[in-house]
Amino acid sequence: MISDVRAEPCHAAAYLVRAAVTAPSPYNTQPWIFVAEDEDRGVELHADGARRLPLTDPSGREMVISCGAALLNIRLAVRHLGFNPVVEHFPRPSDPAFLARVTWGAYHRPAPEDERLFGAVRRRHTVQGPFLAEPLPPSLAEALREHAHEAGATLDFVTDRAGRRHLAELVRRAEDARRSRPEYAAEQRRWTWWPGEPQYDGVPGDADRTHPDVTDFAGRDYVGLTRMFPEPPQRRTSRTGPVAILSTDRDDPAAWLRAGEALQRVLLEAADQGVMAAFHTQPLEVPSLRTRIRQTLSGGAFPQMIFRLGYPPCVRPLPRRPVAEVLKVTGAATPSPT
Repeated sequence: MISDVRAEPCHAAAYLVRAAVTAPSPYNTQPWIFVAEDEDRGVELHADGARRLPLTDPSGREMVISCGAALLNIRLAVRHLGFNPVVEHFPRPSDPAFLARVTWGAYHRPAPEDERLFGAVRRRHTVQGPFLAEPLPPSLAEALREHAHEAGATLDFVTDRAGRRHLAELVRRAEDARRSRPEYAAEQRRWTWWPGEPQYDGVPGDADRTHPDVTDFAGRDYVGLTRMFPEPPQRRTSRTGPVAILSTDRDDPAAWLRAGEALQRVLLEAADQGVMAAFHTQPLEVPSLRTRIRQTLSGGAFPQMIFRLGYPPCVRPLPRRPVAEVLKVTGAATPSPT
């Protein structure tokens, strides 16, 4: 348990956590807690159940995926510092929220590939709305597939017209259902705020002013724009970008954590080339629609994430919780000041 710890970050652990918290999460909930010892022996990753979305993510699947993305960032930060990360997944079976422990392995010169991905950690951001019309490099899709495969997941691009139309229809059905139910709107509003109400989590209401239905794939309506304008002033279907589904061969917390690491590897490889992602996970939050996607679009594998890729017209970084709020330190000694 982590209730008896205090928030005085160790230097090395704080460095790892600063990288970890840049990972994406639904509604920017940042559903993680990190625990370290004074001696800087490593860092623990725990899911913060208080930040799980009870309606959108009742099983905690997306919460664990987000934590997996944070775990990948920790791995890269350890390698950047010149050590091999030693990762123990689910080290305490009686505590399912204790997802991983990362400790310092033997010294190892950072590999250029890891350095390149680590350099993209702070450049990666989530995008809403349309992308620029500029096409992506032809080699990017295969590179992203390889990164997903190396992390134990499958990345499929939906390239045929019928498949894209079918997936867009499922996203639309799920989003329409969300918009029509007040309880989902209330959950979404809880994580939406406006300028003048500075927060370290959630989504600023003015993060993107484009209509959520401007592309073929419906976006989340964070501020109720579709109630005022049911139809977008124009559709930019040519700027939707390639659409991908990330899947795993199993569907349990271990697979979700693995999916998160695979997702982050894909996102960082894309961000290294200036390409960002827009997420459309709505149908994966509806069991019947998720089953449809598994049967028709992911080859029987379990779909964990849906996203578009492209060059963003602009990027607005979302806020992050300060290290002192998410990193708890055990032990009696106090870290020396910086």
